[in-house]
Amino acid sequence: MSNSSEIREPRMVVRKFPAKPQREGVGAVVRRSIGRFELKYFDPFLVLDEFSVSAPGGFPDHPHRGFETVTYMLQGEVTHEDFEGHKGTIRAGDLQWMTAGKGIVHSEMPSEQGTQKGLQLWINLSSKNKMIDPRYQELQSKDIVTVAKDGIEVRVIAGEALGSQSPVYTRTPTMYLDFTLKQGAHLQQSIPRTWNSFVYVIEGEGVFGNLKASLVSAHNLLLLGSGDGLEVWNQSVNPLRFILVGGEPLGEPVAQYGPFVMNTQEEIDQTCYDYQNSVNGFEKAKFWKSQSLSDLEM
Repeated sequence: MSNSSEIREPRMVVRKFPAKPQREGVGAVVRRSIGRFELKYFDPFLVLDEFSVSAPGGFPDHPHRGFETVTYMLQGEVTHEDFEGHKGTIRAGDLQWMTAGKGIVHSEMPSEQGTQKGLQLWINLSSKNKMIDPRYQELQSKDIVTVAKDGIEVRVIAGEALGSQSPVYTRTPTMYLDFTLKQGAHLQQSIPRTWNSFVYVIEGEGVFGNLKASLVSAHNLLLLGSGDGLEVWNQSVNPLRFILVGGEPLGEPVAQYGPFVMNTQEEIDQTCYDYQNSVNGFEKAKFWKSQSLSDLEM
């Protein structure tokens, strides 16, 4: 916990975006905040989706290259499967931190009835890391560091808060904190001064940055300005839950074509060629089909 003397320059909210629902995948609805026309990129963050999906919909077989996807489940469960044979189920409170690197083809599909909800964040990789081998870091809910103090509970997904640290290795230096504040709670959380940072409100309503600021409710993204930390107050009777995410800007050019994110158009053209011809990291894409897609086609 940072005390007030440590936060000398609290970050203020400089822009607010309501995350409006849009259709994505097969029958899925996402509330996209980062990655929309108005906010194409917030270095190093490419996309933030709050997704909602029910069977038989989902996100069937699709590729990625050049960045990381961080999936954090809020409700229900999703089964993940890739062309390397990696398969597993992410349940409520679980985390999957996937480094796509030079290439992954995978599917993400509901594994139970009802509505599955979660957050997916895309984090860009620097040019030197874009073509590394794919890697997974997966944490079950019970293994995510959780700390409570003074009406504040935090799940430390990446980085550090309230004196506790996450075991997740972030190739692009990143903090990802899931906070719940009870009525009357006041949070002071330090953020590295050079990093870009944002808040996404999951439920409840709170005051961010300045006690005189207006209340912000669920499904809003807040871009934070410069400073060395964030102050948050919950003056409502209901709990306030939000994620605070920060990352070190890469400062590199971004060339993007859907699920491929590189530095130049030439690299995007090469990626499309690699994927279409199943080479340079996509070798196994040629003959692979997910079990969920095979089941759908039967």
